[in-house]
Parts: sequence; C-alpha cells; structure tokens
Amino acid sequence: MKVWSVAQLNKDRALKLSEQFGIPMICAALLDVRGINTYEAVEKFLSSDVSFDNPFEIKDMDKAVNRILSAVENGEKICIYGDYDADGVSATALLMQYLETIGADVSFYIPSRADEGYGLNIEAVNTLADNGVELLITVDNGISAYNEVELCNSLGVDVVITDHHTVPEVIPNAVAVVNPHRPDCKSKFKELSGVGVVFKLVIAMEGDYADVDMLVEEYADIAAIGTIGDIVSLTDENRTIAKHGIRKINDSDRAGVIALLKASGCYEKELTSTDISFSVVPRINAGGRLGLSSKSVELLLTDNEDYALSIASNLSEDNAERQKIEQDILKEIDFKIRENPDLIRNPIIIIDGENWHQGVIGIIAAKIKSLFGKACIIISKEGEIARASGRSIEGFALNDAIFACSEYLEHFGGHAMAVGFSLKTENIHAFKQALFAYYDSQDTLFLPTVKIDCKLNPALLNLELVDSLSVLEPFGAGNPSPLFGLYNMQITDVKALSNGKHQRLTVTRGGAVHTVMCFGMPSDIFPYTKGDTVDLAVSLDKNFYKNNIYLSIIARDIRYSGYDTERHLKSMRLYDRFVLDRDLPQKYAKYFPMLIPEREDFAVVYRYLKSVGNVEISLETLSYRLGSMPCGKLRTCLDAMAELSLISFFEGPKTLKITVLDVTRKVDIESAPILMKLREAEKCQK
Repeated sequence: MKVWSVAQLNKDRALKLSEQFGIPMICAALLDVRGINTYEAVEKFLSSDVSFDNPFEIKDMDKAVNRILSAVENGEKICIYGDYDADGVSATALLMQYLETIGADVSFYIPSRADEGYGLNIEAVNTLADNGVELLITVDNGISAYNEVELCNSLGVDVVITDHHTVPEVIPNAVAVVNPHRPDCKSKFKELSGVGVVFKLVIAMEGDYADVDMLVEEYADIAAIGTIGDIVSLTDENRTIAKHGIRKINDSDRAGVIALLKASGCYEKELTSTDISFSVVPRINAGGRLGLSSKSVELLLTDNEDYALSIASNLSEDNAERQKIEQDILKEIDFKIRENPDLIRNPIIIIDGENWHQGVIGIIAAKIKSLFGKACIIISKEGEIARASGRSIEGFALNDAIFACSEYLEHFGGHAMAVGFSLKTENIHAFKQALFAYYDSQDTLFLPTVKIDCKLNPALLNLELVDSLSVLEPFGAGNPSPLFGLYNMQITDVKALSNGKHQRLTVTRGGAVHTVMCFGMPSDIFPYTKGDTVDLAVSLDKNFYKNNIYLSIIARDIRYSGYDTERHLKSMRLYDRFVLDRDLPQKYAKYFPMLIPEREDFAVVYRYLKSVGNVEISLETLSYRLGSMPCGKLRTCLDAMAELSLISFFEGPKTLKITVLDVTRKVDIESAPILMKLREAEKCQK
C-alpha cells in the first residue's frame, strides 16, 4: 500500500505553453506539474544546444588544470584512482582516454569492493607510490580521504581530487579539491555526477578555446552512462550530457559500447535512458559488485571488437551471477521474516545475515523498501565487523538517522535516500535500538507515496500518445518517466506469466480495453482478481515484437478503487508501534479508534471467515472485502480471535493463511489480552 498524490495542473498555463512551443498538450501538462512552466524554463528544457557553464567557476578547477598539465608536460607518472560503479568506471575511462590523447603517462586503479571498499585506502596509496606515481587524480571519490591524502603528501605524491559527494567539515589537504558541493564553490549547477565533474575538468583543460561540441561528440556517450547510472538529476548540464550521450550511443562507433549493447540485447533498438539504466548500467555495476571493475574500464577504452565482446560477455555472466546471489539472499530474508514478522513491523526494517555479498545488499535493501514501504537496512556480518547498506522512502532522511547514531558506527556516508556504513558486529543490537528511538523522536508516520503526474482517460491510450512523450526525454532522476493514473478500471482477466512471477491484466472502462503488465508481482501475493475495480498507476512504453510495435502499459502500483490507503497505512503504523510496545505520540491519539474493534467488527470478520473457509489473503484485500475496515483494527481483530482460539493464522511477508477453528464454548471477546491492553492504552491516551 502507498499513498497516491496527484500533481496539481494549471490547465490554462499548460495550454499556453502547448501553443507557444507547438508541443502536445499532454507534454505541456507534464512540464507544468513539474514546475517547468515559464517560457524561459521550457525553452531551456527543450533545447538541444550544447551548453555548459564556465568550468572554472568550480572551486580549485584552475589548480587542478595547472597541476595536471604540468605533470603531462614533465612526463610524470599519473594515476587515476576511480570507483567500481558505473559512475566511477565511466569517469575513469573518460579521463584516461583524454589524458592519453594529450600524451600523458597515465594509468588507472580501481579498488576492490570486497577487499578494499570505497575510496582511497592506505595499502593502495603505498603501492602506487612504490610504483613511481607522482600525481594521483581521484574521480568519483576522495572528498573524505583526509588521512590517505596526508599519507600521499608524506610520500611525495600530489593529489587532485574530483568528486561530487557530500563535503565533510574538514577537506583533504590536496593540491586541488574539485567538488561543486564545497561551500566556497560558486558554480551554479551542483548536481553533476562524478563523470560530469570529470567532463567539466576536460573542458577546462582544453582552455579558453575549447571546442565543447567536439568534446561532447567524443565523450558524451561515456559521460551519459555514468550520469544516468548514478541517478543524479537529469536537469540542466546533466540533461545535456544525457541527451547527447544517448544520441551518440544509438549511433556508436565505440567497440565497448557496441559490445555492451549486443550483450544486453539492445543493439538493434533505439535506446532510451530507461534502457541504459536497466540494461547497460547493471552490467558495468555487476563488474564492480563481483570484481571486474578494471575490465569495465578496459571495455570502454578498447578498440578491439573481439576483446570488447569478450569483456561484455564476462560482465553479462557477472550480472546473471549477481541476480542469483540476490535471489539466494532474498530467500534467506523471506525465511527470517516468516520466522519473525516483527522485522517488518519495526519502523525501519533492519535485517542482518552472515557473509551476505557486499555488492548486492544495497539492491536488496531497495527491493525490501519497495515491497514493504519502509526504510530498509541490510547488514552483512563478517566476523567482528559488519557492513551495511540502506535505502529510504521519501521524507525520511536516512543519512541524518545514521548520523544521529554514529557513536555505534566505524565508517558511514550517503544521502537522504541511500546510505552505507560499517560497525562492529557486537554493536548491531544497540545500533538498531538507537535508530528506532531516533525514528520515534521524529513524531511522524512516514508513509510511502506514489506521485501521479496526471489522470488519464483510458480511451486516450495509444502509440501516438507514447510517441508524443519523447520530446521530454531523457527521463530519469529529476525528470522521471511520466506516471499516469487510470481510475475505476474493471479487471476482466488475470493471467500469470513466467511461472507466476508476473501478471497480465485485461482491464476495461467505458468501452476502452487494455492489457496491463504487472512485473514483479508474483501470483502468491497478487491480491486482485477478475471482477475487481482498481486504480492503476502506469507508465507507458512501446513493445517491439516480430517487426510490429505495440502499446505497452506497465503497472507501477495498484489499489482498489475508492480505497483510502492513507487511512489504512496510518492505522497499520500505529498497530506496529503498539504491538512492539513503542510509545504512541499524543498527536495520534485521535487515530486510536482505528485500532480498537467493537463487538460488531468481530462479528463481521468472523462471519466472513466462516463463509470463505480456510483462506490465504492479504490484509489489504481482507480489509477491502470487509467494507474497508481499517487495517490496524482488522489486524487487532485477528490477533484477538487467535488469542481466544477462534482462528489460527500463519503470517507470511505479504499474506495471511487463516484457518477457522471449531469452537463449542462461549467466548468473551473482551478477555483477549490484546484488546485489554488496547483499552488500557486508550485510557492513558485520554
């Protein structure tokens, strides 16, 4: 369940934009609801011009350029120190290729994710110094490497840092620290990825007469992969990089890019940012997750087609292995949740396991977060030290939360929506309790949301509509693929696909009939059936099959029509806090009745369960079938009936298996322990 929020549209303003720019009304409407609603803003957004701000506006850019050019002219050994994700890999490859073209003695180094972790490390610095490196250039890392830079200085190795991550209070004592997020940096656009910062560095190195159009033509494809892969906002300069990079990727002569497209099955189609996100980027990231990051850099640098195809094939195998590792860990997590349902009742879902692969726990945290609508942290215990990765829902800043509990952590970093950290295994329990206490102190029921751009009449859905949206590409962070609301759609058919992993719905309203794909919604937890009336949050695409093009409608969220998800979610959040003996904030006292069932509520639930017999059902569906009884109150009913042996139920991650028991004795429902506890708590609230 998620709360749906529909953007507010100014129709008159959108109509004016449509007429001024000759764009479809749907595109003008989408621009308006996204705040791009002045003539100047729309003109800039739609422009295909190559436009970048002066790179020397970024603090220390002049120092970085001077030191690097000096190293090139004097034949010094330069090493580019990168990172193992798509952003770090592409930043390394771009700078490596550029420095080679201007005659630099340059090499690169990518740390092992498993053995060295993120960023500069002492052992690597010593090794590079022993190998004669005189200038170290970090890309997509380095801003927090104060001690490592001090070591470089002591060894006679100069350091130029290029990074885009959060700047600490004390920055490293490097020759230059190029990061748009420095408080003393006057550059206007701050949202560059690591490779975006490197691209601005290359423009700066070309000097006053830089041919930016030529640089875009040469490097935009590599820059686009990292920019899209790092999920930075695809606005302003990032939009320029992505837009021109995608164009170049679709007409690529780069052996490595061609090999990646062939390996991902995308070679003969017109790619979008979505294709790059879900087909190209995961293969590069898989190399970093499972140990082939240096090969990913070589792939982007090589001119040898056979070598490129070989590396791309290895990366695809790594990607498949990564998916298998994910599934194995997810199975473990599923078992843990079934054994201890309180794991998903906690305000933040925190699950730990033994020696889970560091390269995939962030992906798993994102999946668990999406499944249960709560911030999630996955912890891998590796002897005395544990490493963790977390993902959050909008509104709850996870970086602030872990910072508030930093006394239990060894290392930590991240931003509002994603964090990574390490801690001693013995501190996991104390850290969890501190984090839960921090969450409770916020005095807010953080609820997952779905942002709908606009409602659509299903009769308007066709390929022409999809084509019209292309003017808004590329889509990504800051400019997400449009999400449309289809309301009051009746399901006329449900068909399971891929052994029940996905569902295909046939839905209708007012004579319009459409097929909707529900990916990642397995049959065993898919609650909707033929005859249900639902609202669908959908994205639109084109599906190419046997030389034909079809409209593709993909469900991103579904709810029963008229179902007040916000009310139900609030009642479940209060239920979760109550059963875990966490304090209920006074401000939520008015919602307390949503937890306490009356005698008639019990009667309604019991009669329904008796009528259907043994059943496996989601709480949401059972609530809907019972006239939208608040989920928290319904769950209280079930607990009380189980305590009194009227029913038994087994709780899975998303469904309940309920059995009605034979009862011959008279039962006093008010004697159920949970109900007595609730009554007492209600008195205290008053």
